[in-house]
Amino acid sequence: MVKKVLIGLGVIVLVMVMLFVYMNYRGRTLSPPGKTEIAVNDLKVEINYSRPSVRERVIFGTEEDGAIQPYGSYWRLGANEATEITVNQDVLFNGTPLPAGTYRLYAIPGPNTFRIGVSPEIGKWGAWEPDYNNDLFTTEIPVTRLDTPVEQFTARIEEGPADGATVFFEWSDVQLAIPIARKPGM
Repeated sequence: MVKKVLIGLGVIVLVMVMLFVYMNYRGRTLSPPGKTEIAVNDLKVEINYSRPSVRERVIFGTEEDGAIQPYGSYWRLGANEATEITVNQDVLFNGTPLPAGTYRLYAIPGPNTFRIGVSPEIGKWGAWEPDYNNDLFTTEIPVTRLDTPVEQFTARIEEGPADGATVFFEWSDVQLAIPIARKPGM
């Protein structure tokens, strides 16, 4: 009798482990990991994120439109784990001082601007909102509408003015461009 119970528990545990592995893998294949980085002289910027796809859905808009990222609601700026940015030196992130280090990025979408939050809470699953009291800052980024929609969420970094960089986030018909500049005197 005890042997049958132990075998039954072993089977249940095995099935649960297999289900967990399948669900974790399935989510990653739908939104694979992405990484972009740039080195401009001695400035290095790196972004790690996940890449969800549009898949014929309304991405940004109102809840009445059925948008998966409604205006005014937290978005992890990707999928799966939280999107993280690493800078190797003190910079100006859209004009706001940001010390060297690694930070979590998130967004609050709007029709004309996105509020981008920069938080020291790293290594977190991205679906959970950060403790906003811990944010270093938030900054408003204007939305540029793309003529050709982007199917899979994409982050890229290009060389910017004054030995800086510009981070681009693109998904659906939305593009955000965030300037990262060297702090004066560096």
